Amino acid sequence: MQYSTKRKIERAFLFILLLSIGITMMLPFIWTLSASFKFNKDIFEFPINWIPKDIRLQNYAEVWTKVPFLTYYLNTIKLSVIVTLGQLLTCSLAAYSFAKMEYPGRDKLFLSYLATLMVPWHAIMIPQFIIIKNMGLYNNHLSLIFIQLFNAFGVFLMRQFMLGISKELSESARIDGCGEFQIFARIILPLCKPGLATLTVFTFNFMWNDYLAPMIYLDSDNLKTIQIGLAAFRSIYNTEYNLIMAGTVCSMIPIVLIYVVAQKYIIQGLAFSGIKG
Repeated sequence: MQYSTKRKIERAFLFILLLSIGITMMLPFIWTLSASFKFNKDIFEFPINWIPKDIRLQNYAEVWTKVPFLTYYLNTIKLSVIVTLGQLLTCSLAAYSFAKMEYPGRDKLFLSYLATLMVPWHAIMIPQFIIIKNMGLYNNHLSLIFIQLFNAFGVFLMRQFMLGISKELSESARIDGCGEFQIFARIILPLCKPGLATLTVFTFNFMWNDYLAPMIYLDSDNLKTIQIGLAAFRSIYNTEYNLIMAGTVCSMIPIVLIYVVAQKYIIQGLAFSGIKG
């Protein structure tokens, strides 16, 4: 009985602790939602009025009419979807090669590829820009697509999943006459759904929130993304925080929807990816 009571107290304490951490992490999002319904002058008042006294629904209307926010939104969706699908293809193919195929220098090649994660993007930003400009892709969505189409972290993540799949499955398929691409597409890939879902969320979230790359490679207003669009509400003399918050709430909707759909697979993926190295 004493052990059972002690166990219940520990679980209750852990629940309260995790609940407190969860609420603390949610406070910035709740504040953003609250600020999106306020007048600009009321946003930074203290103490915080979590429920606005004067609700201003016009903030959401102005976000879509004051700047071409719909164009920014559609551009971001286009880039995020294309890059996400591209990374799912390239990362899963590369991961299959590193995890399931045998050839000389495979592990050394993988380690060399993985070492690129240690190089910060800022170190290659200028030479990468020069290459893209010489290719004639400046101020073109293809510039962002090409530089984000391959991802060493995605290859590492997918390789972890494929290492956990029994070799007997692929060896049996080879005996039955299947080629490598058939084994990859019909046997290995369907078993990697948690990894694919995890990579989908990570890649889509990164592309959706990327600010620096679109700012560098895109110049025309009709090509800009949603993060650049939010910056349009800032000027030298004034910052319309209420519109920025309303736009931020609108921009969070796709990320939240994707996470809700893929939540089950994300949890499985994060747990499973650490089983083998």
